[in-house]
Amino acid sequence: MFKNEGIPGKILAQKEIYKGPIFTLNKQKIKTPDGLTVDRDVILHGSAVTILAFTADQHVLLNSEYRVGVNAESLSLPAGLINEGETPVQAAKRELLEETGYQAKKIEIMTTSTVSAGFSTEKVVLVLAQIESTKTKQQHFDSDEFINSQLIRYSHLKQLIAQGRVRSSQAIATVGYYEMFCKDKQ
Repeated sequence: MFKNEGIPGKILAQKEIYKGPIFTLNKQKIKTPDGLTVDRDVILHGSAVTILAFTADQHVLLNSEYRVGVNAESLSLPAGLINEGETPVQAAKRELLEETGYQAKKIEIMTTSTVSAGFSTEKVVLVLAQIESTKTKQQHFDSDEFINSQLIRYSHLKQLIAQGRVRSSQAIATVGYYEMFCKDKQ
């Protein structure tokens, strides 16, 4: 349909500007598939998972966690970075257990989305999980995080999104994808 869909540009030059624990910032000169030569700043960031985790009685996990980008506690679905050597399924199982104390009985990858393709390489794998309605382990946080996790009715999660209280684009995309393509198959 689009003649250049999926064709990568050619990186002509690249300079690392910043390297931190989570991402690297590079300046790049790129020849695009359309033949343009452009200068861009690109954030190199690893992939992550966002998990819509259901109990048998249609409750889902919702987290509240401080997020520096909005400088506030933020409501979202369980999520986290995929460690080197991990598959998205392994990362989703690990993040669920670490952040919430709940163990996944079944995990299914729904799709992969880009976070901000105009300047970031980050991709988020949207995951659907089935969990028991009781915690199996105590939460285990990274040294720089504290997460409150609760089971709420799925219908309440949709209300929180409609009210603008859940603002995470990954959470909204995960619920939207589930509603459009997975809900009727469950």
